[in-house]
Amino acid sequence: MKHFPLLIFIVVLLLSPLCSNAFLRLPSDVEFPSTQAEKLIRDLNLFPKKLVNIADRDYLSSSSPDAPKIVEKPLKFPDLIEDSSGVSVQDFAHHAGYFNIEHSHSARMFYFFFESRNSKKDPVVIWLTGGPGCSSELALFYENGPFSIAKNLSLVWNEYGWDKVSNLLYVDQPIGTGFSYSTDKRDIRHDEDGVSNDLYDFLQAFFVKHPEFAKNDFYITGESYAGHYIPAFAARVHRGNKAKEGIHINLKGFAIGNGLTEPGIQYGAYTDYALDMGVISKSDHDRINKVLPVCETAIKLCGTDGTISCMASYLVCNGIFNSIIAHAGGVNYYDVRKKCEGSLCYDFSNLDKFLNQKPVRDALGVGDIEFVSCSPTVYQAMLVDWMRNLEAGIPALLEDGVKLLVYAGEYDLICNWLGNSRWVHAMEWSGQKEFKSSPELPFVVDGSEAGLLKSHGPLNFLKVHDAGHMVPMDQPKAALEMLKRWMDSSLTESSAEPEILISSV
Repeated sequence: MKHFPLLIFIVVLLLSPLCSNAFLRLPSDVEFPSTQAEKLIRDLNLFPKKLVNIADRDYLSSSSPDAPKIVEKPLKFPDLIEDSSGVSVQDFAHHAGYFNIEHSHSARMFYFFFESRNSKKDPVVIWLTGGPGCSSELALFYENGPFSIAKNLSLVWNEYGWDKVSNLLYVDQPIGTGFSYSTDKRDIRHDEDGVSNDLYDFLQAFFVKHPEFAKNDFYITGESYAGHYIPAFAARVHRGNKAKEGIHINLKGFAIGNGLTEPGIQYGAYTDYALDMGVISKSDHDRINKVLPVCETAIKLCGTDGTISCMASYLVCNGIFNSIIAHAGGVNYYDVRKKCEGSLCYDFSNLDKFLNQKPVRDALGVGDIEFVSCSPTVYQAMLVDWMRNLEAGIPALLEDGVKLLVYAGEYDLICNWLGNSRWVHAMEWSGQKEFKSSPELPFVVDGSEAGLLKSHGPLNFLKVHDAGHMVPMDQPKAALEMLKRWMDSSLTESSAEPEILISSV
């Protein structure tokens, strides 16, 4: 391997005393990825009992060759608080279930499906949470699902749930995350090929189970590390359609929220963003940036040499991010306006508490399967994928008319708007010049500017005001309006009147 000497240099650099000084704070041992994963989970006040969902037996196994690929049941959550209009969960069709992954050893993928409050003809929207290794139930109950968890562990309607304008799917993936499980460790995924193939197989079986939705427009959405999953999944669906594999999926677009998509560009934006937001000083910025050339070289090698260089690039490049945090004095890296209290940046602990209640588990049909809110094992398994450039497959989708929306809350550090804007503008496609020269327009919701929008053809970039990493949680009304108008190809239009909470059915 011609780059091996340089890789050795990078690893030695990482482990040397020079790189553990107060300015760089790079890792001093190979346990760093595990420590990083555990910190991610603790910062959200989540403490899963298991590291990953590898079960000792298949709870849904069947000896029949005609056994369905999907085991699904109507979902009747207990103790749902009715909203002021008197509408209850029983008035809508909700489902939860498991999909037996076809191209796996023994994997089962768990999902929620919420039919639109408006119409079954609304688009089908799938949401993918990042991590990597965090359950999509984080978004379901804290961001854009039909309801959220109250302090007393009952449920309340979410006035701005995305099921108001779409038929909404949440999937626990990659395998081992959330309630998704396998009895075979070989089903743990390490790259986007494995992840996207599992999701594609899921969709095929889902539309066999629900053929009434198969012709609906289809959109892929998500945030954070889903900036990797989403382009890969969109490309897999598009490829399957062209090859006439199974059911045609009516893919219209994909949306990435505060995502990690092109690390080679986005890591270079960390210090610039932190300096602009007053998180670090100019002298800190310049010192930390001395590592940037090594980071960029390691990322380039990851794209050509594979596993060793990808691990090296993860270690050296995350040293940049950790150095910023070390100087930031407890700042919440998901929202730099806020401080983390001790190790706690957000308190999502009610998620574990709610889903571990026996009546809830019975309603979901999960049996003895543990809920793994965020899996350190899945996180570490995907490390060789972390520094891959997932922007590379996007231009072909744009050229075929598949829409892309990249949006980012302006106060997020970890997947900041600046890095996302830079890779979107740097992406080479037939409309690049026109996109770069397009005007920046206000994104107006109810007469107020909720963000700044750039658009050309199928490509849109939206910087969302007054939001951090989780835009639908921080700005739920603007996020719902964003989704609706993007799917309608009317992002530049203003919303005239507030929408009714529950549409007539």
